[in-house]
Amino acid sequence: MAGSHGGTGRLLAISDLHTAYRDNRAIVEGLQPDSPSDWLLVAGDVGEHVADIERTLALLAERYDTVVWTPGNHELWTPRADPVQLRGQERYEHLVAICRRLGIVTPEDPYPVWHGEGGPVVIAPLFVLYDYSFHAPGTSTKEESLAAAYRAGVVCSDEFLLHPDPYPSRDAWCRARLEITEARLAQCDPALPTVLVNHFPLTRHPTEVLHYPEFAQWCGTVGTADWHRRFRAVTVVYGHLHIPRTMWADGVRFEEVSVGYPREWKDRPASVRAPRVILPAPDQA
Repeated sequence: MAGSHGGTGRLLAISDLHTAYRDNRAIVEGLQPDSPSDWLLVAGDVGEHVADIERTLALLAERYDTVVWTPGNHELWTPRADPVQLRGQERYEHLVAICRRLGIVTPEDPYPVWHGEGGPVVIAPLFVLYDYSFHAPGTSTKEESLAAAYRAGVVCSDEFLLHPDPYPSRDAWCRARLEITEARLAQCDPALPTVLVNHFPLTRHPTEVLHYPEFAQWCGTVGTADWHRRFRAVTVVYGHLHIPRTMWADGVRFEEVSVGYPREWKDRPASVRAPRVILPAPDQA
């Protein structure tokens, strides 16, 4: 880990590689670090089939000094065509075991510290899911919000493919993950700032530009709304929305780093498909 020992590398981030698409696989094949000390944060949605996820992460682990991964909703799907039919927590644990064999940091591992330029900073990969608390407009409960989404015909595929076993619901799994993750973050060195890496946005604000506002309920939880302040974040990295951009809140930089589907990125500048530089921060470079 050259970057962890004060090398000249950069801390980079990308998400939503969606390698089921041939054009997206070509993007992954073209990813190369500029320095042997570069780290890469992968904020979920690498793919849906376990073999594709493992193949992609193995390639990235060979090229980058350190890879940090947190799951998106697509990794947690159990597609019928995937030979690996594990569901819920067992599927997540299976992916964590694959990452550990590859030397990739997961939300279940000790949080590494970046000592390169802009550091020292704790890199915290998070897995907290969503709990439907980003209610659809005009609703105030999960039940009302889901009903509104079904009426509008805006229903996330998670409802059919992301199984929460052994938890009774996805929001119950989210509550458990919130408790686990909050406790771990509270144990971090209070003298160090953090980079928080999660597939879903930690606050609702980024979802306000969604074309279908009903979809926001599958995009996070109000339980993380103040984590960027409480846990000393210098940057929050996320994906999921397929709306790559930089935002600021409470003096904290929020980076949406998704590639997205070919129909989305083909009309965007090529720079959007490259990993985003997280550290050194633009004003430090």
